[in-house]
Amino acid sequence: MARLLSVNVGLPRDIAWQAKTVHTAVWKAPVQGRRMARRLNIEGDGQGDLTGHGGEHRAVFVYQIASYRYWQDQLGRSDFDYGQFGENFTVDGLPDDEVCIGDYYRIGDAVFEVTQPRVTCYRVGIRMNEPQMAALLVAHGRPGFYFRVLEAGEVEAGDEIVQVAAGPEHMTVAEVNALLYMPGHPKGALEKALRIPALSAGWRGSFQALLEREQSGSPMTGNPGLSPAAGPPPAWAGFRPLRVSHKNRESSTVTSLMLESTDGRPLQAALPGQFIVLRLKPAPDSPALLRSYSLSGEPSEDRYRISVKRETHAAAGAYIDAGVQVGDVLEASAPRGNFTLAPGGGPVVLLSAGIGATPVLAMLHALAAAASPREIWWIYGARNGGEHPFAAETRALLKTLPRSHSHICYSLPGAADRPAVDFDAPGRLGRPVLQGLGVPRDADFYLCGPTAFMSDLSADLATWGVAADRIHTEIFGAGPSKTPGVAATARRPPHLPDRPTGTGPLVSFARSGLDARWDSAMQSVLELAEACDVPVRWSCRTGVCHSCETGLIGGTVNYRPEPVEPPADGNALICCSQPTGDLVIDL
Repeated sequence: MARLLSVNVGLPRDIAWQAKTVHTAVWKAPVQGRRMARRLNIEGDGQGDLTGHGGEHRAVFVYQIASYRYWQDQLGRSDFDYGQFGENFTVDGLPDDEVCIGDYYRIGDAVFEVTQPRVTCYRVGIRMNEPQMAALLVAHGRPGFYFRVLEAGEVEAGDEIVQVAAGPEHMTVAEVNALLYMPGHPKGALEKALRIPALSAGWRGSFQALLEREQSGSPMTGNPGLSPAAGPPPAWAGFRPLRVSHKNRESSTVTSLMLESTDGRPLQAALPGQFIVLRLKPAPDSPALLRSYSLSGEPSEDRYRISVKRETHAAAGAYIDAGVQVGDVLEASAPRGNFTLAPGGGPVVLLSAGIGATPVLAMLHALAAAASPREIWWIYGARNGGEHPFAAETRALLKTLPRSHSHICYSLPGAADRPAVDFDAPGRLGRPVLQGLGVPRDADFYLCGPTAFMSDLSADLATWGVAADRIHTEIFGAGPSKTPGVAATARRPPHLPDRPTGTGPLVSFARSGLDARWDSAMQSVLELAEACDVPVRWSCRTGVCHSCETGLIGGTVNYRPEPVEPPADGNALICCSQPTGDLVIDL
């Protein structure tokens, strides 16, 4: 008979870790006597990060004494106390390879349902003083699992654990855990997992993404259940020379370049919305400038068009505007990026401001080339007519689409700007404008523009009732950080490390416009990015969760430790990788 050995609780606390402050409740301690198990936790317990932990489907974390013994042997340690793995229930019995998702258990006066394996993160490594612990738990098939509280009641150490119902598909915790994290994602097993009603929404969404890839026969690599699909693998690694065949002024501040092959070999036709990275050399003895630019023309194997706004004090924009000439040869990466027009027949809203028009203009070109019957809305904001690029081009494209709509806002119209001819209304774009136009809320919305425009409109759409999976955004420059549990601090612009400069390979952060030498004392590219205050995203820090998966524009990496499953071709897991030579990454 399985038995509850210990009830462990703990409230969030701030701890110092790697010069950061982490808010965490991974420290749990045994309690005596009976404790109430309620919908969200055990009496006296809490969670520090309610995004990654906690909630109804993750109310109680369970870990087994048999796994304690296993890790004592594996790690050569004997210093474990109950609650060591951050669990609420330490149990004798209930192994991960026997307990099934959807099983019901009675413990004391309460009834629980198994909902998902544990999602490991870096904080268990902090608690265990073993940085690779998150990866070890997954690789060794001993994650533990979560309970949902079906019937609240009191529990106490020593209570028997009685199974009262079996999960409908008889898939064990270990099987479900391996299905997401380990290589190989059989279609039949994914379908089976998705038939389990108890499976939590996050895991269900991951398995659905994996199943859609399996059903489509897509050649995409990586794990879309952990990291969003990044499109097909890049057609070439690193940079390829492309010749400037045309140069065109689109507005007072925007210039377009047409780029073609130098050797007659076809290019890769980009997905509408993707970008390329240019490596620019304004002067032979000057450092290279790396910049990402969305492709703004119709997808083509013959040519790429980029359109660049000249900003004040922007070296790359100034060079393209004044220095690059027809016939020049520039170095370009293959197209990449996952801000792309999704297939379907529903309405599409292409919503942009300023130079943010470029990726959605490529989408409009693709829709026009396909004579799309979809309802299409082109909604754009500019300062005035002098700063309104592609005006005639978009009008011509929209005329070819039978169900197209257009609305142009100028925030500061000039004296020569004609209402109802050059623009439709003064002001800025927002939810009232969309509501007044009758834009359908069930459309797919593609947003690109300045940071404030993106955040404000994304929030407007969400409060208006637009589903989160229908709001697609593209950010120029570095994206937002995701550092779960780390206390927010004043963000510095990306900079060289405050420590002595390394002497290793040059690591170029393309979106941040920063080059830094690798320091062999660092453990990963992630650590170098953090030392430079480059915005980063991570969770496990050991190659399991793929939160840190990043486009690898040029160069190669080694892994230490090896990731549980490799990233998509053309990407890298920066949390556990080190450069083998000069490196360019999409950060």
